[in-house]
Amino acid sequence: MAIDYSIIGQRIKQARLAKNMTQEDLAEKIDISVAFLSRVERGNSHINLKRLNQLCSLLDVTEGYLLNGASSSSTNYLNKEFSELLGHCSPDKQKLIYDVAKVIAESNYDL
Repeated sequence: MAIDYSIIGQRIKQARLAKNMTQEDLAEKIDISVAFLSRVERGNSHINLKRLNQLCSLLDVTEGYLLNGASSSSTNYLNKEFSELLGHCSPDKQKLIYDVAKVIAESNYDL
């Protein structure tokens, strides 16, 4: 699966705006130029993992959310991924996956 940097940039921008931060504010806090942050938000530049982690801390989002839109704290975490996975399975496999997931969900075992 190819990484879509424009979608990652859009998520960064949305999270920044939700925190009522300007590009200038955010860029200053993680010690990058406003021009670079602008390119990242447009998907024209890639951000390294160190900066990504800093962004997540400042914007109160997870790396998973920025990279693939999934947030482990959301109520629909992995719904899309499960739906796509099941869509590629036969009805018999879907039933097996459901039965296994049900056993795990109903067990007293915590991960």
